[in-house]
Amino acid sequence: MNDLLVLRDGDDVAVATRDLAPGDEVSAPGGTSVVARDAVPRGHKVALRSVAAGSPVRKYGQVIGVATADVAPGDHVHTHNLGFEPGEREAPLGGVHTELAVPDGEPRPTFRGYRRADGRVGTRNYVAILTSVNCSASTARMIADQFRGAALDEFENVDGVIALTHTSGCGLVPDSEGGQILLRTLRGYAAHPNVAGLLVLGLGCEMVPGAALSARSGSVTDLGMPGVGAPDPEAQGLLASIPEDTVVRSMTIQETGGVRASVRAGVAAVREMLPVVDARRREECDVSELVLGLNCGGSDGYSGITANPALGWASDRLVAYGGTSVLAETPEVYGAEHLLTARATSPAVAKRLLDRIDWWRGYVAAGGGTLDNNPSPGNKAGGLTTILEKSLGAVAKGGQADLAAVYDYAEPITDRGFTFMDTPGYDPVSVTGLVAGGANVVVFTTGRGSVFGCRPTPSIKVATNTPMYERMAEDMDLDAGRIVDGAASVADVGAEILAKIIAVASGEKTVSEELEIGAEEFIPWHMGAVT
Repeated sequence: MNDLLVLRDGDDVAVATRDLAPGDEVSAPGGTSVVARDAVPRGHKVALRSVAAGSPVRKYGQVIGVATADVAPGDHVHTHNLGFEPGEREAPLGGVHTELAVPDGEPRPTFRGYRRADGRVGTRNYVAILTSVNCSASTARMIADQFRGAALDEFENVDGVIALTHTSGCGLVPDSEGGQILLRTLRGYAAHPNVAGLLVLGLGCEMVPGAALSARSGSVTDLGMPGVGAPDPEAQGLLASIPEDTVVRSMTIQETGGVRASVRAGVAAVREMLPVVDARRREECDVSELVLGLNCGGSDGYSGITANPALGWASDRLVAYGGTSVLAETPEVYGAEHLLTARATSPAVAKRLLDRIDWWRGYVAAGGGTLDNNPSPGNKAGGLTTILEKSLGAVAKGGQADLAAVYDYAEPITDRGFTFMDTPGYDPVSVTGLVAGGANVVVFTTGRGSVFGCRPTPSIKVATNTPMYERMAEDMDLDAGRIVDGAASVADVGAEILAKIIAVASGEKTVSEELEIGAEEFIPWHMGAVT
């Protein structure tokens, strides 16, 4: 293992693979060597050559910022001498095409999933208690708590009873962008293929009535939510449709007689569902039925070197088989968007992504910030300095496949291939949008050590570095740090990730599922005025 990793020819910096002390002579592949002038933590950047103040600094073959002071070979390059500079990046509107091929002679993978009436495939078989408003959250949890532990032992095909609660549903402008986003998110979970039984629980006087969430089809305006849901077919198409074989019940606390009465009625309703949901069986399904959510959190200097490109390899292979993968976190592709737009299947797809980037510039400015407020303190401690550097590593999760579509937050994912969803970078909000869109499995890469889960969809956590994996082995599913150690290649770990995706889609539990993590991480994107 070399002391330094140089990611592209011509880079001004390399990544340290161990903690360096001043005076250490360190080498990189190809014979390049420098003497460390500072203490440099593992995962952080070391200058390979002199860079004058005000000049661009390159990593991944791309500009990650400008030197804010003169940099000498061997210097630690971080927040004290590297700053953000938006610069000018040409964003091509398509034109780069990558032909993804499946190796000859390999058997086509399958997984064992739950095929629903609408043709989609679930990887889990849950009963969900979905709240229309925060006022019914406590009641929903009381109902779900009655089905913990041994209560489900006789229903071996039921993965659990979960309460999906949130902090909104009333006090918002119904026909605002925020109202539309909340409705799309809740409908997306109601219609998710991993949900076989659904109890919609409301208070009774909220702005988002339960009828808007439990109805199988029809205009939302017709379902009693005035002002929400434009009448044109295109707007209505943003709402997911609940499969005909999903068992659906709906009730309100006010009509049922209060909290205690609602808990009794809710428990009875769920008990009636359980035998029906338990009767569902897994069947052999083609790998192309997988909808893979790509996300990361607590990134570090190794994220763009190990776990993210390995996940990109798995994403490309899934797309080659005809499946779907979905990248997200729009603020965390800022600075690398040109790498995605170049791969767009049409100028319209590329422009849609650029339009969302522009929207985000205005959105964060209205809140008194800028897109370079990222990375987080944890990211910086792990070696990431600017949003440009973080984004260049983050887009590696999307591999090399053509970009086929760009979706609004929580919009149903209908295109096959590699796609993108506009979400915030905050992990639970981002993944909530992906799951609402229909992701039936998620892979979540982390360098600092995230303990994230996202029921009803399983989340596979991949560590970017081996020391963190070993320290938090009970919270991680895979170790990609072996790529830096030289014990495995990106393709080796990518193949392991794909195999893990198929195993988990077939029912193998992730570590977050074993801990029953994921219901509290259901956090719809809250946007707009609250009245």
